[in-house]
Amino acid sequence: MAEETANDAQVAQDNEIAPSNEAIQGDELVQGEELAQGEELVQGEELAHGEELSQGDDLVQGNELVVSEVTTPPTTGTRRRRKKSLVWEHFTIEAVAGGATRACCKLCKQTFAYSSGSKIAGTSHLKRHITLGSCPKIKNQEQRLALPSTGGTDNDGEGTIERPTKRRYRYTGYANAAFDQDRSCSYLAKMIIQHDYPLHIVQQPAFSIFIESLQPRFKIVDVDTMEGEVYAVYQKEKENLLQSFSTMPGRISLTIRLWTTSQTLGYVSLAGQFIDSEWKMHRRMLNFMMVSSPHSENALSEAISLSLSDWNMKDKLFTITLDNECSSHDIYSANLRDHLSNKNNLMLKGQLFVVRCYAHILNAVAQDVIASIHGVVYSIRESIKFIKASSAREEKFAEIALQLEIPSTKTLCLDVTTQWNTTYLMLLAALDYKQTFTTLETCDDNYNEAPSAEDWKKVEAACNYLKLLYDSAHSIMAAANPTANIFFHEAWKLQLELANGTGHEDPTFSSIAKDMHERFDKYWKDCSLVLAIAVVMDPRFKMKLVEFSYSKIYGAEAAKYVKVVNDAVHELYKEYVAQPLPLTPAYVEQGEGNNGPANANNSQGPPASTGDGLLDFDMYLSEIQSSQPSKSELEQYLDESLTPRIQEFDILNWWKLNTVKFPTLSKMARDILAIPMSMVSSGSSIFSAGTGSHMLDDYRSSLRPEIVEALVCAKDWLQYSPPATEAPSSTLVKTEGS
Repeated sequence: MAEETANDAQVAQDNEIAPSNEAIQGDELVQGEELAQGEELVQGEELAHGEELSQGDDLVQGNELVVSEVTTPPTTGTRRRRKKSLVWEHFTIEAVAGGATRACCKLCKQTFAYSSGSKIAGTSHLKRHITLGSCPKIKNQEQRLALPSTGGTDNDGEGTIERPTKRRYRYTGYANAAFDQDRSCSYLAKMIIQHDYPLHIVQQPAFSIFIESLQPRFKIVDVDTMEGEVYAVYQKEKENLLQSFSTMPGRISLTIRLWTTSQTLGYVSLAGQFIDSEWKMHRRMLNFMMVSSPHSENALSEAISLSLSDWNMKDKLFTITLDNECSSHDIYSANLRDHLSNKNNLMLKGQLFVVRCYAHILNAVAQDVIASIHGVVYSIRESIKFIKASSAREEKFAEIALQLEIPSTKTLCLDVTTQWNTTYLMLLAALDYKQTFTTLETCDDNYNEAPSAEDWKKVEAACNYLKLLYDSAHSIMAAANPTANIFFHEAWKLQLELANGTGHEDPTFSSIAKDMHERFDKYWKDCSLVLAIAVVMDPRFKMKLVEFSYSKIYGAEAAKYVKVVNDAVHELYKEYVAQPLPLTPAYVEQGEGNNGPANANNSQGPPASTGDGLLDFDMYLSEIQSSQPSKSELEQYLDESLTPRIQEFDILNWWKLNTVKFPTLSKMARDILAIPMSMVSSGSSIFSAGTGSHMLDDYRSSLRPEIVEALVCAKDWLQYSPPATEAPSSTLVKTEGS
């Protein structure tokens, strides 16, 4: 034994594994600091005999390596070093008779054999005590906190349980959890879906090496198998969404987006927007379907019908918002109404059925304005390139601006041609430095791109009207929950400004305003009714804002247009009254508690006497009520005073709180407020939303249509899925604390 010890010590010294202050005793490694009791050692870094070989801190279970402790590099120049095993945060060493020592649990005070002079017992039995629930204090605490962690401050009045401030153990479940190939494949499929990785990533050598380094037992699958895994994830998430739709209280509105490929085929994507029973709005991808002619109105109608049938929502369609070229909008609208009205119960005779995207009309009008002055835009873009080509030119430009006392603090910047807001900001900054550009042209013979005075007037006029679009887009983007009611505010102000701009005294301004108004006026005529009905459902405005805005826009003829909106609101409400209204016991009790009729259309019998001697008075009230018909929910809502306008007003929460008061009208409000007036999802840039088709990349185009649909739809659904529950393991985990 002495000879083996000497050899081991020599090997450690030769390889510089152990510092010079370490000693070897028996078969165990003993370090300086651990010699307080004469025979102590750093636990978790040695291989002991017998049980320690299979139950030690670093051990092999099957083909899995379970690492539960971290080795800290030794501190040079120190004769004494701390124990590195994490179990010593829960145990102390106590000396007993005969030179032996025992490990004492800090929590339950139980003691365990540790050393008997020359023999060390190891730490595995100590670790099992704190991880497998043997310690009664840890077990009680976990039951109280319902958390799988040890440590805390509450001990039912029996003192304080110390919680480690830096590190602590966390018991994570069943011992010896087995590796699950299927579960790992499913997670790999979800990773590919969520991050748009190609399916053939599983065939890449670097990926295989990486996976093998993590888990050698994982069997790398081929592309066909991974396709199956992706489709399985898609099917599971679809089943969950179908279950959610089965409890959807109202109708659903669709958004339609067209996609083209480098081939002759194309795709149609359909997303549904709805408000759930908790008055939370959701938008979910429904289908991503390949069609032979995506721009064909027949193909579009058939795709919508197939989607509704696929999701069991043939009788729940409310509106559709189209993503298409403005010039073909009328063809789509007429065809879709005729095709789908025969299969679905369209509300208000289909007058609200087809909606145009507000973001797209803003972008279309902005792009028209920029195109009308494309020559000037080119000159300014080239001028900025010239100035930014060298630091000397930038300094010269800044010097000229200083000499001319230009007050602007804007910075010249180049635009991104696909985002019109950057072009607007580029023109706006350049406009402030127009004199500087002109002066630079006289000072530098290499520069000859300065716009003329007439060009600058065009830029000024364009920026004047682009600002209206820019501000409107930002107002929409700022809304955390873009319900349909917020779009009327932007649309009517823009319609009024452009109409007034057509009469501008400067022909340059009026010319641009006329072109913009011609394009936007078509949108206003198509969508003003649905926009107005949506704002009527806003208790802060109701019909009052419609009356006010129409008086500004239509002048003397305003009353005629107000009547159209008022009649449509009442007609739509009648259609909802005709539908069955489910009554629940909770609803009846709440209705009575609010001192209002549960349903204004229900007949009421004579009041019951309360025994207070006022039976004649009750009869009198009954006669008055019968002679004066009660107001409908809609009339009651419209007659009530407006809700105060506050910045943090939550319209969905308002309707949630008033559902009992307006049971039928709230159903109507739910469907209307869920109409997607803009196809741009929350958090996305409204300025890059085009009016034409989107392009599907060549890789996606090469996949089978059902796999493309699975990838696109599952990616959308997974972001709303609850986090997966991790499988338990027996690993002793070190977590950081504060």
